[in-house]
Amino acid sequence: MSTKQYLSIIIFLFLLTGCGVVPRDSAPRSNPSGSGNTPMAASVSSFDRVVNKLHIAHREWEGTPYRLGGNGLNGIDCSAFTQVVYRDFLGEDLPRNTREQLGEGSGVRRGSIRPGDLIFFRTSRNVLHVGIAMEEGDFLHASVSSGVMISNLSEPYWAGKYLGTRRVL
Repeated sequence: MSTKQYLSIIIFLFLLTGCGVVPRDSAPRSNPSGSGNTPMAASVSSFDRVVNKLHIAHREWEGTPYRLGGNGLNGIDCSAFTQVVYRDFLGEDLPRNTREQLGEGSGVRRGSIRPGDLIFFRTSRNVLHVGIAMEEGDFLHASVSSGVMISNLSEPYWAGKYLGTRRVL
């Protein structure tokens, strides 16, 4: 077996397991038992509420430069940005780094993405990126090149780097 084939198998196995991992000691936090809500019962108005909050977050953070390890208006990285938006605008706690965020919630098929879902990308061999789904393929994120901004999954760069989606809300 060639090195290239071996690496391809390793990457395939990582992608297969990475998108479906949920820590054993945590359950999806979106529907605490007894709440009476199920994912299917989510109303359009709750989606609108999430989208509105994400637009507010965008207005407050737009243009904030990307800074690896940063977590404030002087500079922020992608995972800190999703953590801050989830905490301050959506009322949920997320882990600090992208790999740990990838283990939160439950996996979602690309065709079923809804506002508030975490969208993950593999931007290079060992680098992950995360953003938050809005509507019509838009997602909010801290871009390395342009800081906090809205991009779209249909853009060739992002479409080619898409890794998976997790539903935490």
